[in-house]
This record gives sequence, C-alpha cells and structure tokens, in this order.
Amino acid sequence: MISINITTNCFNYTKRIFLLFILFSLFISKSLSQPLADSTKKKIDLLFRKWDTSDKPGCVFGIVYNDSLIYKGAYGLANVEENIANTTQSIYYMCSVSKQFAGYSIALLVKQGKLQLDDDIRRYIPWIADFGKKITIQHLLNHTSGLRDDITLANIKGLPMGGVLNQRIALNIIGRQTSLNFSPGEKFSYSNSNYILLAEIVKVVSNLSFNDFVDSQIFKPLGMADSRFIDNESQIIKSRALSYETENNIIKNVHQNVYTLGDGGLFTNIIDMSLWIKNFYLPKIGDSTTIDLFTQKGKLNDGTSINYAMGINVEVFRGQTRFIHNGGLAGYRTIMAVYPKLKLGFLIFGNAGDSEVYTKINQLSELFMADNKEKLKNKESIPKNTTTSLSLDQGILENFVGNYIAENGYRLNLKIKDNQIWLNENNLLIAKSKDTLVLKNNPAVYYVFYSGNNKQAASVNLISPIYGNKPIKLIRYNSPISITDKLLQSYTGNYYSSELDCIYTITIKNHELFFNNSINGEAKIMLLDTEHLTSDYEFMKHLLIKRNKKGEIIGFDINSGAIMNLHFKKM
Repeated sequence: MISINITTNCFNYTKRIFLLFILFSLFISKSLSQPLADSTKKKIDLLFRKWDTSDKPGCVFGIVYNDSLIYKGAYGLANVEENIANTTQSIYYMCSVSKQFAGYSIALLVKQGKLQLDDDIRRYIPWIADFGKKITIQHLLNHTSGLRDDITLANIKGLPMGGVLNQRIALNIIGRQTSLNFSPGEKFSYSNSNYILLAEIVKVVSNLSFNDFVDSQIFKPLGMADSRFIDNESQIIKSRALSYETENNIIKNVHQNVYTLGDGGLFTNIIDMSLWIKNFYLPKIGDSTTIDLFTQKGKLNDGTSINYAMGINVEVFRGQTRFIHNGGLAGYRTIMAVYPKLKLGFLIFGNAGDSEVYTKINQLSELFMADNKEKLKNKESIPKNTTTSLSLDQGILENFVGNYIAENGYRLNLKIKDNQIWLNENNLLIAKSKDTLVLKNNPAVYYVFYSGNNKQAASVNLISPIYGNKPIKLIRYNSPISITDKLLQSYTGNYYSSELDCIYTITIKNHELFFNNSINGEAKIMLLDTEHLTSDYEFMKHLLIKRNKKGEIIGFDINSGAIMNLHFKKM
C-alpha cells in the first residue's frame, strides 16, 4: 500500500508541476505578445536609474522575445571626453561573452564532420607541449583541460612596453607551459587559454582566420552586420563605447589591454546580439541538434556534471532553464541570458566598471516573471528548507579554531565569538555532527574536520555545490613563533621560471620580505607560516616553498586561483 501511495503522489506531483509550467509559458507568451505596458517600462528604467546621467559612463540593455527585440534602452555616455551618449547601436567589447561564438564554431565543425570533440588538440596544434596526458577539444570547451590561464600568466611575466596582451603573445606564453594545474578532466577551472586555443583550432580546420569563419558562418547569415572579432589594438572601431571607472568620484579611463581571440575579442552591439539570442530557440544557423550539442553540460572523469557547456553556462533560475554568460575587462561589464522554452532573452552591456550586470539581469528576469509568482506557488509540493543543528561543547569547537589553507591558496579562518564559531569573521557556522559544521545561511556547504596527533583539527574538507560537491582539502597552518632576520634571509635570492622566462628577486627591507621584478616592480611578502607565503601581488596570493633533503629552500610554486604548480627555481 505504501508503494502505491508514493507512486500515485509522485504522478500527481509531476502532473501539477507540468500544468504549472504550461500555464506559466502561456502567461509569458500572452503577456509579451502585446506591447510592453508603460508601468513595466517604468520598472525597467528604474532598475538602471543609477546610470541614467548626462555626464558619466553608463550601460545599454535589450529584451528579446520570440523573434523581436521588444524593448531596449541606453543610459549615460559612450565617450565621456566627447560627450557622446550611449545608444543601443554603440559598439561594446563583449569580454567573455565572446566565448560562446568559439564554442558554436566548434559545434558547427562537428556537425560538418570536420572534427570530433574527443580529438587530441595536438592533432591540430602540435606545438602545444606533450603533457603526457591527452587533452581533448571537449576538455577545452568545458574548462577541464588543466591549462593555466594566459591572462594571469601574462600578469606574472609582466607585459612589455604598452601593456597589451594580443593573440601572438598569449600563444607564445601558452606554448611555453610544460605542466598543468591538474590532469585533464579531473576538475573544472575557468581558463581563458582554453578558448584562445579553440580559436586556433577553428582557424586550422577551416583554413580561414577565426574572424572570417565566424563572419561567414554566423554573423552574415544572421544579419549581424556590426559584429567582428578584433585582435589588433590599433584598429579603428567606429561608434565604440569606451571603458571607464570611477574612483573617489573621479571618472578615469581604463584602457582595454587584452586583444585575444576566442576567449574574448568580440565587438558588437545590442541590435546584433538580439539576432544571436533568437538562434538559441529559432535556429537559423545549425539546427536544434546543433543547439543541443552546444548547450550540453560537461562532465568530469568521475561522471560529475558541471554547468559549463560550449562557452555558455546552463543553469536553472526560478524554475526555468537558462543559458547565461557574463564577462568583465577594464571598465566593460557584459552579460547575456536566454530562457529557451520561454523564447525570452536579456542583454546588458556597461562601460562604467560598476554595472552590476549579473544582479540586473536577474532583476529583469524576475520582473517578467513576477506577475506569475502566485500561480507557481505550490505549498504542498515544495519542501521547506530547514536546518537542524547540534549543540557542541566549547572545548570541541576550540579544536576547530585556527587558520587553514587549500592547495590553490584559498584560506579559512575560524574564531569563536559570543560562544559561536565564525568563518572569516562574518559567516556563522553550526554543527551537524561532532566533526562537521555547515554555513547557517547556506547549509549545503559543509566543513568536515579531521584530527591530527592531538584533538586539534589538522585539516578540513570543504564540500560545496559550487565545486560539484567534490571535497577540497585545507590544511592547518600556524604562523611562525618568531620571524627573525635569519629566517627571512633564508628566502632571499633570485628565482627563475623557465615556463615564463622571467625572474623575481626576494630581498629584505626593514625586517620584511619584498618581491622585485623588472616590470611589475616591488611587492611586500608575508609569511603565513614557514612553508606558505602570500604577497601584495594580486597574482601571487599563495607561494608554496620547496626545499631539498637538507631543508634548504630551492624554489617556490605559485598555487593561486587559476595558476597551480608554476615553479620558480632558486638560482
């Protein structure tokens, strides 16, 4: 009897959800088939009022429904110096929103039978190092290759005079790499290098430049007349929105200094990108099977699904599947979101450095779904998110207190305050068991502690949906009891990276350690403990000291974010 009841309830639940979805889709369709009400337009304009000025940079937006750009807007200035206003025809740099065009180009070539997703990338770009493990085109598409990020590598190396990273320089840096962050397919780690190489593969396979391929296969067929990929910083771009930021109420130029292809490189406008959005649900280039391939989520070696497909994220927002990607460089902030089943899409491009595009696109999405919230509620079928906690003695909590660091430099600090345990000052943790804590405001994030030789925790595993619920190990570190000049002296010297062909020097000044580099200048170094260092360089937040059998320092590895295992040898 119990089995029958559960089956019946599940059937009824599924049927109710299906009917709610149909009603929601019909509601959206009926609402958007009519001109937008003035009240809706006012709500939209209200979202962007911060940038509705006549003397500052701002943003542009577009709303696409079915086969039409049903509403668009522009705020602020495209060019502050010349007092030129933003328009929906202003040409914006798309930053990482560009990636989906490299991904779709690969999908088209697969459909044309010119390559396979499991092909070894060295079949097309043999100058890439043989890492002893096969990197496939699929790995590049899903950011699971293990390749280091070229922009971060360029920052460590230091850009030459002029400070521009173009395709040629990026390829040279990627080509010098002889080791990976991790084995291909083992993890997801966003790296611009992946999409730079995809652009090169498109070039090799098609026998066309990347821009010519995208132009002939995507832009022209869709009528995207004002769109192009550019890797030459000296090229004239008419109607271009320039890049700015505001510091202490002073507007400053922030020049775009990256001109690579595939990972970025696209210049376009709201009008053209609205045509691209329609191709997701009314495909003119490719067909529905091409779109399915393009938007298929990636998988890790162990079968774990990730949200990244071919240059686009696949996620669920308010019960609706959406394809979304954002980007940022210099003062540009860009985002695109498509709800394919609703035939609805949103675009926001900003040039003020603070355009909050992700928040704004969610607000726009909710605005178009708001009138339907009551109809979607089903209090009987939606379980409440409850969190039960366990009370632990103060002595047990004290065993968790301390500093922990992950292999990639991510750090945790746990303290007891008012008889409660807090993570990084302002995140309250509660106990689920004697060795497991969770975030009170996000109980899906777990911290599992492991004891060392004494009762004190020696390490902790962070388990979070953000990382596919794959445990990330952090080990306890303790600051040295006494930082003497003798200790500091042991770190001094010149350190060389053959993978970047650059040198960093560590010196002592006023009883403190400093990095010196001919391009990047000076930066202070701090000891977390004797084996883990951090610095004021944004790209060197975690250095892992390497020693020989005698305990002498022979080098260090940079393990920081998108860069892992990058070795500098002490000369």
